[in-house]
Amino acid sequence: MTESTGLDPDVFAFYAELEQNQNRDWWLANKARYDERVRAPVQRLVDALGGEFGPLKIFRPYKDVRFSADKRPYKDHLGLVSADRSAGTYYLQVSQHGLMLAGGEYQPSREQLARFREICDDNRLVGDLEAAIDEAAERGFAIMTTDALATAPRGFRADHPKIALLRLKRLAIAAEHAPADWMTGPELVDRVRAGWRVVREWNAWLAENLPAPVEGVS
Repeated sequence: MTESTGLDPDVFAFYAELEQNQNRDWWLANKARYDERVRAPVQRLVDALGGEFGPLKIFRPYKDVRFSADKRPYKDHLGLVSADRSAGTYYLQVSQHGLMLAGGEYQPSREQLARFREICDDNRLVGDLEAAIDEAAERGFAIMTTDALATAPRGFRADHPKIALLRLKRLAIAAEHAPADWMTGPELVDRVRAGWRVVREWNAWLAENLPAPVEGVS
């Protein structure tokens, strides 16, 4: 393992500047900087992880703005995700705000979400779910509440004791880290590996308790 397995310290400044310069001229002037200081170190990280989490792919830096109200053309982060969904989803994101490690089911199928809610509503089963969430929390991960329902899902009362879980639409966990020295050195590989091993345990719970993912849903 070498120093090159860390991120380039310039990555955080790059994305801070990109936020203020969402235009083609700035992007073209900084494209080589992106290739060398942002993407290349992440590719070395992928290589250093050695395939433990299956094949990984780095997302393109360009946004698909066709169906989005936000027409800014460039992503404000670099994302990396596992390509083989059958083995569970692993995700990494780097931006001006630091590094996020995450994984799980970002867009669960209707059948998966229905079964998850059945578990939340069953006193015999919900304890195992809460234990899995608590174990992840002890290791720095929290259940993602992004896009959670504003109220109770149909068929459940608003004062249900597990309403926070019932409102979830993403069955994923994440750990967010502000920029730190360990991200730019060889420690990064071990930190990512350790974090994704927590995600692996969450993915195992999902695989054991929910229907298999539907082909074409991610």
